[in-house]
Amino acid sequence: MPCPLPQSNTSPPLSGTVFVCARKRSRRRAGPEQGDSGLSTSTPKKTPPPPAAPDGTETPPKKKQKKPGTSRPRPRTGKSGGKRRRKKPAVSTKELIVWTGLEVFGLVVTAATGVVVLLGCAAARFSGTRFFSHLLPFTLGVLGLILTGALLLLGWLWLRRWLRQKKLFLPAAVALTLALITGIMTIKGDFFFAFSQFRILVGGREEAGRTTIAHQVFAAYRRLDTAQLRQLIDRAKPFSPAIDAAAKAFHLDPDLLHGIAAAESSFLPRDSKDGGQGLFQITQIPEAAMQEAASRLGVARPLADDHRHNSYLAAATLAHYLAQMRSDLFLGLLAYNIGPKNGGLRFIMQQYGATDFVTVQPYLQQLPRDYPIRVLGNALAFRLFRTLGTLPAYEEGLNAVRIQQIGIPGM
Repeated sequence: MPCPLPQSNTSPPLSGTVFVCARKRSRRRAGPEQGDSGLSTSTPKKTPPPPAAPDGTETPPKKKQKKPGTSRPRPRTGKSGGKRRRKKPAVSTKELIVWTGLEVFGLVVTAATGVVVLLGCAAARFSGTRFFSHLLPFTLGVLGLILTGALLLLGWLWLRRWLRQKKLFLPAAVALTLALITGIMTIKGDFFFAFSQFRILVGGREEAGRTTIAHQVFAAYRRLDTAQLRQLIDRAKPFSPAIDAAAKAFHLDPDLLHGIAAAESSFLPRDSKDGGQGLFQITQIPEAAMQEAASRLGVARPLADDHRHNSYLAAATLAHYLAQMRSDLFLGLLAYNIGPKNGGLRFIMQQYGATDFVTVQPYLQQLPRDYPIRVLGNALAFRLFRTLGTLPAYEEGLNAVRIQQIGIPGM
């Protein structure tokens, strides 16, 4: 653009016009105009005013209208700028402890039952003393059980995480269901047999001897006449309150005391030729047992011809001999029957080096070796009638398994 010529002195000067062409050219080459202070002196672009209306008034600028249906709600954002997630309902600490405790209970019951059953089956399958055919397979089976348990635990942790995402109580519900199914399965005969084998595995020689004698008791019950047993039960009804009270006072099984009375007097109290008196045919009573019975009854000296006193004396005597025989039921009953004569059962066992009921039986030729079996056979009948209301035949159907599950009183 050519530089404008200077106007004459007569024409008014143009306001804001600077006639320095050389400086403008240099500034155009260098860049934006700057003042003396180095700041840009370029004037900002002015937006044109809105067109005037015909009546001379200014019209406001038109706003852009949004098309219907094109607007989208802006997502709510938190402080971090991400989308907000729905908060899960708060769970109280008490509720969490309750559900976790039920879950742990169900898993422990299931695992313990499974271990007992599997070890019992393995003990029955590989019972013996040979290394390659018995001991080694059983050991490998135990190792396999450990590995399987670890894998099942990992699988449960994965399943538990998935279940808790659905509902908080689902892991506990599944664990309790497993425990219930396992408990129902143990009622069956095969699983009960596995339990018995596991007890022999852990109990060793003592449990094996106990199982042998227990089957002698079951066989004795099988040989008993049902009509005679019902007659014994009917006779025992008038004496049952006194017998139950005596058993409770000395922490004994009441059916066990009923079995002793059935073996001693058949619930026909009388004085016998050998000096026995009353319902339990009391003869010689240890002084400690006499004092214990008097203390429980609140009398100075119990009377053997009183049915209640007689029951307390028998319970105190049996408790005394059980403590002497270290809670061995068979030895305690045998000592109760032998009494203090011949030095008592403890002296006989020390004399011959016998340690349990199995090893002492050969030395009891002149003494009633079958007394504990007879007592427990009658006691089993009383327990079955108290539990089932009837006396099932041992050899019919699954009665043998049911009777073994109910168990022998005192054992």
